[in-house]
Amino acid sequence: MKILTILGARPQFIKAGAVSREIERQKSQGKNLKEIIIHTGQHYDANMSDIFFEEMKIQKPDYFLGIGGKSHGAMTGQMVEKIEEIALKEKPDWIMVYGDTNSTLAGAIVASKLHIKLAHIEAGLRSYNMKMPEEVNRILTDRVSDILFCPTDTAVKNLEKEGFPFITASGRKQRIVNVGDVMQDGAIYYKQFAKKPSITNHQPPITNNFILCTIHRAENTDNIDRLKEIFKALEEIAKDTQIVLPLHPRTKQKLRQLPISIKNITIIEPVGYLEMIWLLDSCSFVITDSGGLQKEAYFFKKPCITLRDETEWVELVEIGVNVLVGADKDKILKTYNQLINTNVSILNNQSANLYGDGKASKNIIEELIEYE
Repeated sequence: MKILTILGARPQFIKAGAVSREIERQKSQGKNLKEIIIHTGQHYDANMSDIFFEEMKIQKPDYFLGIGGKSHGAMTGQMVEKIEEIALKEKPDWIMVYGDTNSTLAGAIVASKLHIKLAHIEAGLRSYNMKMPEEVNRILTDRVSDILFCPTDTAVKNLEKEGFPFITASGRKQRIVNVGDVMQDGAIYYKQFAKKPSITNHQPPITNNFILCTIHRAENTDNIDRLKEIFKALEEIAKDTQIVLPLHPRTKQKLRQLPISIKNITIIEPVGYLEMIWLLDSCSFVITDSGGLQKEAYFFKKPCITLRDETEWVELVEIGVNVLVGADKDKILKTYNQLINTNVSILNNQSANLYGDGKASKNIIEELIEYE
């Protein structure tokens, strides 16, 4: 069985790394499996060099398309063209895509046009915000997939509410499976390799019980009022508790342009995944607008405030370990004070495992083999 995996963003490589390791494990047991990896180049930076793949113990891509930094239409169209060429050459049994990027959608379009079976990992996630390009990508990808690998019960229910499963081009009904979350597989695996970020001489050292913060979403960085409110709240909190903020280039650019105070916040350079794992494991609290970090905070048993108006990970909100606050200064401060004074016991409850048991990758490959 040949699998053509389509990746474009760094988080997708982390997730795919877990599945690739399982493919290699199954091959060592005699299973006839082969994976071909395409890196579209949607998100590419110097940190994704050969060293990145070696350090993360991830298979290097077989193809690099170098398509990035373009409009959504130009990027997706060029990806479809190039992925199709490779798919016709490699003749895979499956195309496998992750999440909700333009690379995901491009892979899904190619699979559907060439009648190649499509597996969507992280299927069924919904923010119900159709202004988000990611929401459009994931909905369209789900619709043409043969197997929908959901990370949670909520994701399964989302699909069922929309009328899934549908009949595919092959005449078979789509298969919907809650396999657990491949991000948890990765977090468990990489914790042993976590490393403390390098801090320059002019930066204060990272103390105990610090708060980890990340801000990068366009809905916050491109809205001056939201960004001001968020940083007013962070400055207030940072008077008493250290906030460590790996500064995203987009946020850095905006802060340079605006009269926003960051004097109390410990700003550090953007970090790699292994440094982020160390920060997550070592912090006491997370404040973020990142989708993935909300989950990873839960993996590492840290309460989380999310600087967004909606989230795909509603189950975290439902059990009270993640609170949506938007960009309201007063709500951020009120929620923070409530959470630090509350024993979030669910985080220490091993039975409250929302994302599987760290065996999502194993479940995925076994499902693919069984489907054949």
